[in-house]
Amino acid sequence: MYISLNVEMDFEIKGLNDLPKFKQIMEQLKMKINKSELARELGVDRRTIGKYLNGFIPKRTRKKPSKIDEYYSIISVLLSEDSKQKFYYRRVLWQYLKDNHGLDCGASTFRAYISKIPEFNAYFTEDKRIPSPKGTVRFETPPGKQAQLDWKENILFETKDGQKVEVNVAALILSQSRMRRFYLSISKSQSVLLSFLTETFEAFGGVPAEIVTDNMKTVMDEARQEYSPGKVNAKFEQFANDMGFKVKPCIAGRPRTKGKIETTMKLLEEIHAYQGQLTLEELHQFVQDLCNRINHEVHQGTGKIPILEFQKERNHLLQLPTEKVRDSYRIKHTLVKVNASNMISYKSKQYSVPSKYQGKNVGLQVYDDQLWIYYNTELIAQHPISNKKLNYQESHYQEAMAVSMPKYPDIDGLAKRNLATIGDVYK
Repeated sequence: MYISLNVEMDFEIKGLNDLPKFKQIMEQLKMKINKSELARELGVDRRTIGKYLNGFIPKRTRKKPSKIDEYYSIISVLLSEDSKQKFYYRRVLWQYLKDNHGLDCGASTFRAYISKIPEFNAYFTEDKRIPSPKGTVRFETPPGKQAQLDWKENILFETKDGQKVEVNVAALILSQSRMRRFYLSISKSQSVLLSFLTETFEAFGGVPAEIVTDNMKTVMDEARQEYSPGKVNAKFEQFANDMGFKVKPCIAGRPRTKGKIETTMKLLEEIHAYQGQLTLEELHQFVQDLCNRINHEVHQGTGKIPILEFQKERNHLLQLPTEKVRDSYRIKHTLVKVNASNMISYKSKQYSVPSKYQGKNVGLQVYDDQLWIYYNTELIAQHPISNKKLNYQESHYQEAMAVSMPKYPDIDGLAKRNLATIGDVYK
């Protein structure tokens, strides 16, 4: 606002900080200040005008740099359109940076930082999320009473060698303690599901009284509807009877009935943070490590640590059936020896494993047209069953050549050429 003081002088008041100088001029001219008019023009309270006329200086807040600023370029790359990796939640990005880049801050601090940067915040737009259904009632069950079962299905994953595969993760959670078990598989077949449940019950040391599940085909022949109980398929019903639990299918279209396992499904979105970063074997280990980490963290809903609560719940589980019954549902392990060429034999065909297992006995599982090779409980290699005499994974072959020819200048190129020749010879 412009104020004409006399014929020779005009004074412009642009803001509150101009008021002390204006007061000096008015005192020299022995003129009275109209605080009410100034307040109306500047859109503030009359008392604020008085404070600034008397020399009030607001405290200046010093902008402190955030320690997360040093990760700005890394975050930019991870959230760029060119990145294969996907982060569906801020928490997943925080965990990835913490595990792989040494980020040292709390999750809430990180979320606040992301929210303040428009280009990062836009990546996590709210319309990507599915709203929670209204009217959901939280409920708890007694120890040992219930577990909830589900699959994280058809996850399209690109391995670090560029192979694109669909993987699935079976998950079971004990409803009271929130103790979980995960299992990564190419297949969702009933044999895989029953083997997973058998091994999970053995790991828990007992069986829950009931399992809540959706209407997956490996469990239900007919889906449960609002006015129909549905039909459990014969093999799964026999499995439930042998193990001693009751099957509790949800009404079709109401996943919130098993909300505890549905929440767990969101945690598995962290897999997408490692798109293009892991082999299939490394992804298998990552899923196990993820489960272990979740079981050792404070659960947001209960405020308790699942692994500690499980120590109380396990005493309430039903007794395991006999080993003979359990073995009938387990996918069998066959012990085989890794030869000098870092290969194992199956039906006169050879399949590669990492070179460090040369001469060791490894476990072989065969199901759904796949070979799964384990050392103790660690998955070390996976191959589709093949008619070729020699079946190498490129990384296994490169590793073996690097050991035998450590000074060769282009091991990767030589390995590719050799593998091409082997493929032609042993078609």
